[in-house]
Amino acid sequence: MRTWLAAALSLWMAAIHAQTLRIGLAEDPDILDPTLGRTFVGRIVFAGLCDKLFDLDEKLNVIPMLATGYEWSADNKALTIRLRPGVTFHDGEKLDAAAVKFNLDRHKGLQGSARRAELASVASVDVVDAMTVRVNLSGPDAPLLTVLTDRAGMMVSPKAAQAAGDKFGARPVCSGPFRFVERVAQDRIVLERYPGYWDKGRIHFERVTYLPIIDATVRLANLRAGQLDLIERMAASDVPQIKGDARFRIAKVVELGYQGVYINVGKSELAQKNPIGRDPRVREAFELALDRQGIVQVAMDGEAEVGNQWVSPSNAYYAKKHPVPKRDLARAKALLKEAGVPNPTVTMMTPTTSDAQRIAQVVQAMVKEAGFDARIQSTEFATSLTLGDKGQYEAYVLAWSGRADPDGNLQNHLGCGAPLNYSGYCSKAVDQAMAEARAQREPAKRMLAYDRMADEVLKDRPIIYLFHRHWLWGLSAKLSASAPCPTAWFACRT
Repeated sequence: MRTWLAAALSLWMAAIHAQTLRIGLAEDPDILDPTLGRTFVGRIVFAGLCDKLFDLDEKLNVIPMLATGYEWSADNKALTIRLRPGVTFHDGEKLDAAAVKFNLDRHKGLQGSARRAELASVASVDVVDAMTVRVNLSGPDAPLLTVLTDRAGMMVSPKAAQAAGDKFGARPVCSGPFRFVERVAQDRIVLERYPGYWDKGRIHFERVTYLPIIDATVRLANLRAGQLDLIERMAASDVPQIKGDARFRIAKVVELGYQGVYINVGKSELAQKNPIGRDPRVREAFELALDRQGIVQVAMDGEAEVGNQWVSPSNAYYAKKHPVPKRDLARAKALLKEAGVPNPTVTMMTPTTSDAQRIAQVVQAMVKEAGFDARIQSTEFATSLTLGDKGQYEAYVLAWSGRADPDGNLQNHLGCGAPLNYSGYCSKAVDQAMAEARAQREPAKRMLAYDRMADEVLKDRPIIYLFHRHWLWGLSAKLSASAPCPTAWFACRT
């Protein structure tokens, strides 16, 4: 098996074996503490800094990383994990069962933890022996293994974390292939090769420098000028500029997440003050007024896969009995007439990012043809999240980066009272179906529950799913790379 960076990129010229790998990021990450970190781009940095208990291959199968194996108990309420011997943290401390217990307890109990909800089913963690831990659950939780392939499975040095306290994220100490050197806010994050890494033969760089460059055009210009070796989330409109340039390559894959329009159906009193919130017929009309393929072509330059669910049509957990609906203006107009609102007004809160603005503008034009007066409320992203939390919106154009297990795209967004349930949607039938899916490890049995859930959610339409973006990377042709990974960490393990 290979570490992330070794699997993702290896220089083909021995003369530049010791070169620093320079990666252009779309934003500056938040705190570099896997317990507290929330940002998408932070996960990219963590991929070089912090190994996890488990990882994913290119087909999203769970494979060992810091673990060497695992077993579920007969009742699926306990997970026993065997650890890899000889692993050390960047401060030289040994990674053992006590360290894993410390990390899982920290994820559960640290104030402000962003991992607490992900590990909600974990009741306790036992040290079985020096290299074995047992995770005891309050109930069956099939997605847990996949959760441990992300930040909840990342291990930090207990000694360093205890010594640094709330300052740990400023100088993180993990167990990945590269150790932290420095961070200059909005400028750079620098990591250097860790000589004690357990799989050091796979590492091909002495340093990795992450450079946050918000403007996609500027990131591309830096790549073309040789100032960067790799850029993430390249703008779809920039693809033609390097597609024919032999000095560069483009890698892409369909994301695990989605782009959608959240509808306030119960988050606040506004849900009942607007037809689209209180009447499912109006939401159905809104969806039928959309040409998803047209949205993708105009707003995303074709770089997305149309979809109408929380996973893409190419995903094994897609409910095939509910295919992407075709545009039907006649039916949309009939539904609005039936609902008694032939010309409803709806305000779409939209982040100020260029892609969200384009999506909103295309949607606005399409639904107008059915009779909607759709208005765009451009809102700074962090502010929009706050307004979403408070239910101070009617419709909300929002993307979700996605998780490898479909439960990660569902529970927090559709579960009654869930933290990311901006729609305020609550259905006992949907909650029951999600709980049944989490309790099943067999894909076929999980799919039965997801099919029932789709029957309800796609009828109620608290979220109108639009498409699934292509993750786009631009990279120097001097770099060789394995196939990109849907997790958007660039490459899966091999």
